[in-house]
Amino acid sequence: MGSRFTIPTLALLAALMAIPAARAADMPLPPPAAEPCCSAWYLRGFVGVGLVGKQNVEYLPNPAPWNDFAFEQNSTGDTTFFGGGVGYAWNNWLRFEGTAEYRGKTQVNAFGSYTFGGGTFGDAYQGYIKSSIFLANAYVDLGTWWCLTPFVGAGIGGAYNTLADFTDIGIGTSGRGIGRNSSEWHMAYALYAGLAYNVSQNFKVDFTYRYLNYGSVTDTVDCLGNPTCHFDSYKFGNLYSHDFMIGLRWTCCDVDQPRYVYTPPSPLHSRG
Repeated sequence: MGSRFTIPTLALLAALMAIPAARAADMPLPPPAAEPCCSAWYLRGFVGVGLVGKQNVEYLPNPAPWNDFAFEQNSTGDTTFFGGGVGYAWNNWLRFEGTAEYRGKTQVNAFGSYTFGGGTFGDAYQGYIKSSIFLANAYVDLGTWWCLTPFVGAGIGGAYNTLADFTDIGIGTSGRGIGRNSSEWHMAYALYAGLAYNVSQNFKVDFTYRYLNYGSVTDTVDCLGNPTCHFDSYKFGNLYSHDFMIGLRWTCCDVDQPRYVYTPPSPLHSRG
């Protein structure tokens, strides 16, 4: 009698204990835990060379009587640059970045001529343009194959341009002058195309082409030994460059992982 009562009772108790566990299995999962926010942020440094395009050189008399001086030719050297920035990966294909860079001295040369008193005279000009560029950029990553990610982008910002050590040497005359090392702020914009290589989850190397337009710069020449000088100005406009750069990008976490990670529910404990 005792054994017949005990066995059914134990079976009933086991069934009753299984009901809460079954209900717990049917309950919705708790909301997933978010990853740390740092997973989307990265640091980037870069160096490159710029093939600087030919500028528009303008003569700006200020003030001066009319004369027929005109530039006949000009040339521009190439430059190097370096910079860095901070970026944020919005998702797997869109990211934003703020950068600052310094562009080294780019040599500029120009030659012009004018007529005076029945003769023709010339002026040769030489100087250097250096710039600091600040850009807000947006990039679209086009997918990853074999650890390679092509991307395109665009940026807009400002350029602080300086025309340094600008000199005027008269040809056939004793006239000469030197510039004032003038600096100016101008709008800048850029277009990008590149390829990134995923060295690891946290480290990437990118090879980038950039078209950069960074405004203009104007300097005034003070004549030396000529009290009748009119302090003429000269403008180098349409500053642009075809840049090729190598960048290093470091991320504190793997941005390719999902933004949310499933956390299993804590185990249930029956009361004693």
